[in-house]
Amino acid sequence: MSQPCQSSTPLNIVPWLCLIACFASSPVSLISVSSPAELHASKGDSITLSCTFTSTNRPTSRMSVDWSYRPQSGGPPTTFFHFSSQAFPPTEGPFIGRIQWQGSPARGDASIVLLNASLSDNGTYICTVRNPPDVHGSPTSHTVLTVTPKAASVQFSDVAVLLAFILLPSAIITLGLIARMLCPLKQHSHSKSYRSPIEVTNGEEYDLKSMRDREKNVTCCELCLMDLDHDEYDTQKKPPSREECFTESHC
Repeated sequence: MSQPCQSSTPLNIVPWLCLIACFASSPVSLISVSSPAELHASKGDSITLSCTFTSTNRPTSRMSVDWSYRPQSGGPPTTFFHFSSQAFPPTEGPFIGRIQWQGSPARGDASIVLLNASLSDNGTYICTVRNPPDVHGSPTSHTVLTVTPKAASVQFSDVAVLLAFILLPSAIITLGLIARMLCPLKQHSHSKSYRSPIEVTNGEEYDLKSMRDREKNVTCCELCLMDLDHDEYDTQKKPPSREECFTESHC
């Protein structure tokens, strides 16, 4: 009956050769987990904590995923989510009701979603994946999350009020001024309001001609009477009599 591992090799080397032969008969199982090193979000956002893995063996029902959280102030990490054939969301603590399973083990995805992020969520999130018999490699990955206050944004109602009460009237006034500059009002040169003193209409020209004719036919007596009624004269001077005016009218 032959004995295993017997040869002429020195006895102190035999155990090492047997150990190497045993490992060579079975392939080495490895797993690698990766996730973003940093994530930035605003308060109130929904954040996807991404975690992917690769394994030399296809994921089975024995595969498990654990998510842990270490606060920004430090301290040991605390596991708040577990997956093994099904998701087990947190039932207590600050993450209760705020974690959703987003992973797909068949595609090597072990991601989760953090809802309604708050400033107290700042810290380090650790993803750990186990897929026996893959026990070697890098089964964990770390992501540092930074949540900041949401920047103030202009609401649509504010914009509408601004347009209605400020910009719209200003635009109307500006368009009116531009239209007035490009299309000035025509000056009515023959309008009575802007008429030159020497300009007359056809009817007025006829009236002036009639007045001149009447002035030519007026008698000396009428002129004298007109002078008596409208002109100032020297009181010491004797006004002409009606006989004198009548005599002059025949001259």
